[in-house]
Order: sequence, then C-alpha cells, then structure tokens
Amino acid sequence: MARRPGPSVRLKLTLSYAGVVLVTGAVLLAVVWLFLLRYVPDNSQGLLGISPNRYLLSRVFGRAAAVTMGVLLMLGLGGGWILAGRMLAPLTRITAAARTAGSGSLSHRIRLEGRQDEFRELADAFDGMLERLESHVAEQQRFAANASHELRTPLAISRAMLDVARRDPDGDHDEVFARLQAVNTRAIDLTEALLLLGRSDRGNFARQGVDLSLLAEEAAEVLLPRAEERGITLDVTGGAAPVAGSAELLLRMVTNLVQNAVVHNLPEGGAVTVRTGTLGDVSELRVENTGPPVPPDLVPTLTEPFRRGSERVRTDEHAGAGLGLAIVQSVVRAHGGSLDLAPRDGGGLTVTVRLPRTERTSAGQTA
Repeated sequence: MARRPGPSVRLKLTLSYAGVVLVTGAVLLAVVWLFLLRYVPDNSQGLLGISPNRYLLSRVFGRAAAVTMGVLLMLGLGGGWILAGRMLAPLTRITAAARTAGSGSLSHRIRLEGRQDEFRELADAFDGMLERLESHVAEQQRFAANASHELRTPLAISRAMLDVARRDPDGDHDEVFARLQAVNTRAIDLTEALLLLGRSDRGNFARQGVDLSLLAEEAAEVLLPRAEERGITLDVTGGAAPVAGSAELLLRMVTNLVQNAVVHNLPEGGAVTVRTGTLGDVSELRVENTGPPVPPDLVPTLTEPFRRGSERVRTDEHAGAGLGLAIVQSVVRAHGGSLDLAPRDGGGLTVTVRLPRTERTSAGQTA
C-alpha cells in the first residue's frame, strides 16, 4: 500500500529527547528564579549595600540561562540522534531480514545478540517464524514433487499398455482393460486422497457431534473381511468418546488408522486392538497392532506424505500412496487434537489420537 513520506522514527525520537531536555532545563531555571532570585532585594544598593541587586542578577542569569538552553538544545539533538540510532539498530536488522524474506530467501536469520529485551524477543520470534515458514515451504515443495510423481506413474503405465495394445491388435484386450481399470482406480484413489488432505488442511468444514467409538465400530466392520483374509484378529473396545467435528473426515481418520494396522501387521496370526474413551476434557482413540519391531527413528517420518515406511511389513496388494497417516495427522490438527505414534513393546505400532471432548445429549449430538 502506497503511503505518503513522513519523518523517520529516529527523527521523532531525537526531537522527543531534545524536547524532554529543554523542558527539564526550563523547569530547573524556573525553580532557580522562583526560589532564589525572588529573595534578592530589588534596590540600587543590593543587600547591605555590598551584594548585587535583583536587576543585575537577572541580567547575568538571563544571559547564562539563554546560553545554557542553547547548549542543552544542541546536546539534546545530537545525543538524541545518537541514542535513537543505537536503539533502532536492531529494528533496522529486523526490517532488512523481513525484506530479504519477502524477496523469497527464507534461509536468512537475524540472530540478534545481546541480553533479552523487546527487540531481541521480536527478532527471536521472527527467526522462529522464518524457520517454520522455510520448513513448511520445503515440505510443500516435496509434497508437490511427490504428488506429481505419484500421479504421473499411473498415467505412464496406462500409456504404455495402450501402446502395447495398439501394436498388437490381436492381443488379449480384456486383460488390458482390466489392468487399465486397476491403474485408473489407483489414480482416482490417489486424487481423492490428495483432495481430502487439502480439505482437512484448510479446516473449512461444518462441525457436529461425533462419537469416535461409533466410528471405530463402523471402520472395523468395513475392514473385518480384509483382516479375516490375513488371519488378523480385530477387536474394538472402550466407551463413548464424543468430539465435535466433521463426521466424514473423522471416519476417514479412523478408517486409515485401522487399515494401516491391518496392512502393516504380521503375515498371519496378528492382532489389531482399537480402544476409545475419555480422560478429563479429552476424548481418546488408540489403535495398536502387532508386527515386527518399528525402528524409533522411522516413527517421526511415518506421517510425512508419500512416506511408506519401507521397513514395515506390507503386501503389494495394499501398497498405497503413503498418504494414510498424513491424512490422519491433517485431520487431527484441523480438529485441534494431537497425534502420538510410538513403537509397541514386542513389535508393531501404537497410535493415539486425542481430541477435545464435548458434552453429549441423548441424541448423541453436542449440546
């Protein structure tokens, strides 16, 4: 926004310092005049005929006062200009860093030295903002690159199969159509996951009363056939866990957690346990699954988009795009909750979701 030019802050502070000095000097001179010179006799001989009278002292004092006020004015302006410059030097560095960041360079940091004060607190907050912004931009760039790669893969596969079918008109077209349908389905699922991830990140959804225990039962019912195919025991326990949010997004969150627990499990004889409940003002959902030990250094990366966790057991049949836990984290963050992942004793993973609890009416909605 265009603004009219005006006096600088340094000039304003300088004039303020000089004004304070002048006012202080004027008050001091006024005090001297009122409480000292007023007691000097105003006659031609002065006090006892040997001391100056008020007239002579007033003339001498007036000249000295004028010179003193001039000196105070010069000292106030010069000293104020220097002091204002020293005080505003950190602000100049912060402004330069802001302009550098505005030009697209987010790696610059102020790193203002010295003891803690308002300017250093502002500089530290600005450095923290730049660090988070740089991390977010880098994450978005990686996400865009990975998303482009993931979307390009099924398209490239489809083009290759179409080229093969075109070169071999007498080939098995039914098999080509089946494979094209599978590849197309994967591309659609990936696109829907990306749209869901973007929607949850924006947080623009209507909120209503939702019970996580009912969502857990619904997700378990849908995924039970897949669990039985792999010989995995799926158990849902616990009490009501009322929250306020989007039923669609929360159901997708629970479904992703249970699906990941089923997919990343033992080849046979595994187990998945889903528990819901409340603790104070928090509603909790915990999903545990058996499996091989998960390296602790791998756990923080599992919520990154397109991070598939290569060291976790999975089958090619359910090799997803790596957005499951990324969507979970985004939904949890949009609902003001927290997500905790921890390696489970004996192997596997424990995922705990904590969301703000809401009161429930008899209809199961928020009051």
